[in-house]
Amino acid sequence: MFSKIDMEDTITKEKLDKYFKISKEAFEKAKKTGIAKKAAGFQDARDDFLDMISRYISDASHFESKKDYVNAFAALNYAHGWLDAGARLGLWDVKDSRLFTVDG
Repeated sequence: MFSKIDMEDTITKEKLDKYFKISKEAFEKAKKTGIAKKAAGFQDARDDFLDMISRYISDASHFESKKDYVNAFAALNYAHGWLDAGARLGLWDVKDSRLFTVDG
């Protein structure tokens, strides 16, 4: 029933590199931008989100070094989930819909 592997479902080094690049770019942008007006007073939450994102990206790098692309990809998805949640909450004032799930 599931004996055939669909290559589009395979996490290749190239696919992983693509997601590392976009997540790191979004992380750098989030760190550089200020907090949105709607989230004023939530600096501690912003700092916590940035810490979690950093940890998940670090985890992804660790898994990648072990050639464990599945867990590396999963960690990057968690990192980007935190990035998108922070953007939606206004913890970073971004309008870049290429990097974040926000209205551009």
